[in-house]
Amino acid sequence: MSAIKNVMKNNFRNMELNEYLSSSLSEAGYGGAEVQKTPIGTKITLFVIRPGLVIGRKGSGIRDLTARLEQNFNLENAQVSVTEVTKPELNPHIMANRIAQLIERGTAFRRASLWTINTIMGAGAMGVEITISGKLRGERAHFEKHTAGIIPKSGKVAEEVVRSSTNSLLTKMGLVGIKLKISLKEEIHRDFDLVTESQPKGETEIPSESESESQKESQSENKTQTNDEKIPTDSEIKTESKDIINSEVKEIAVNKSET
Repeated sequence: MSAIKNVMKNNFRNMELNEYLSSSLSEAGYGGAEVQKTPIGTKITLFVIRPGLVIGRKGSGIRDLTARLEQNFNLENAQVSVTEVTKPELNPHIMANRIAQLIERGTAFRRASLWTINTIMGAGAMGVEITISGKLRGERAHFEKHTAGIIPKSGKVAEEVVRSSTNSLLTKMGLVGIKLKISLKEEIHRDFDLVTESQPKGETEIPSESESESQKESQSENKTQTNDEKIPTDSEIKTESKDIINSEVKEIAVNKSET
């Protein structure tokens, strides 16, 4: 078997496994599964809201589930472990299932999607995108997309940050598909941090335009004040001229007396 056929076979098996687990573990709040193939066997990690319902009394439930998975999907030495979902609002599988349940109960799809967006953003998500497609209001099928926040679309950031899930339900009008994407803040890697640089000793700060204008205005005011102080008034000029004349008259009188 070629590598491409092997990859397609594994992906198809994982898709069937996900559908089987979501239908059989719906009461436990199924939130996805991770399948890892090891040299010993196949390791399956289940994410659920209520792990007690999956494990069962004295581990009977998880033993029965392991036997069914080995029989239905030809898994060799399957090892099943259960992990509790601490924040179900940030799990796309759980929230897409809740949207499907709300629409099945008769809730309008717009109200269900807006309620889901508010719940997810309130839990601390960076962004949400919900796409509902099918015969929503009439005989003609269409889709509606509701978004909030930031959802990266491409690149390494989108692969690491965005979690997506799909779900479907059958209504009276026909089949309705649900696609949910959630971007998480916790998954962003802090590669670079902003650091405040200290100014070298030899450099001087360059004042901004507003500071330079204020300095110029203050200097001009000081100059006008000094100029105003230098310019005398008319009365001061008259008194100074009288003093000069009196001093000259006294000098002339003294010179005459000496002669």
